[in-house]
Amino acid sequence: MFVSDLRHFLEMPDDAPGPARKMAEQLGNVVRAATAAEAGTAWVSALPCRRRPGRRSCPGHIAVFRPDLPARIEWRCDSCGDEGVISGWEGTYFDLRAPKRRRSTGTVADIVVPDEVATALRDLQLLDADCERLVYRARAVDDGVVLRADGDELDELLGFVAAEANHEPNRRRQQRLDRAFAVLSDALQTMGS
Repeated sequence: MFVSDLRHFLEMPDDAPGPARKMAEQLGNVVRAATAAEAGTAWVSALPCRRRPGRRSCPGHIAVFRPDLPARIEWRCDSCGDEGVISGWEGTYFDLRAPKRRRSTGTVADIVVPDEVATALRDLQLLDADCERLVYRARAVDDGVVLRADGDELDELLGFVAAEANHEPNRRRQQRLDRAFAVLSDALQTMGS
């Protein structure tokens, strides 16, 4: 079990080793996922496991649990069993707890997207807090990742994807963002029908 205090991974120096930076990124993403959804229920997030047992990528996803009282976050891979707890996350920039739950303005739908689209959404640099919560509360299912959103939330996320794709100099990343835009745009059109 990996026991960590997130405060030890904040503001890492420029000369920090690569594995430490990757661990900090993974722990931050676990905190984002655990705080993007409601507390008190364990669920399997869309975050992939970072372990490589036998030098092969683990096929699992990270299950997270945050109790009602913000003491610690528990996480566990649903495939390889890698697990840990995170403390010291409250009030950090990874903490996505909403001050007040936003009321849905339309019909909420479960939108299934491929894993690579979910990855592209997690890599977006310019997201507001509501869209970041939407992206990090995505849940892993057998045939991809489920985003639960209403039309307004999806439209707002589409705007962020388009803005970043239009200004992306890296051709490969731009293609990933364009693919994500196409998938989300199709879902929004389906919701409107």
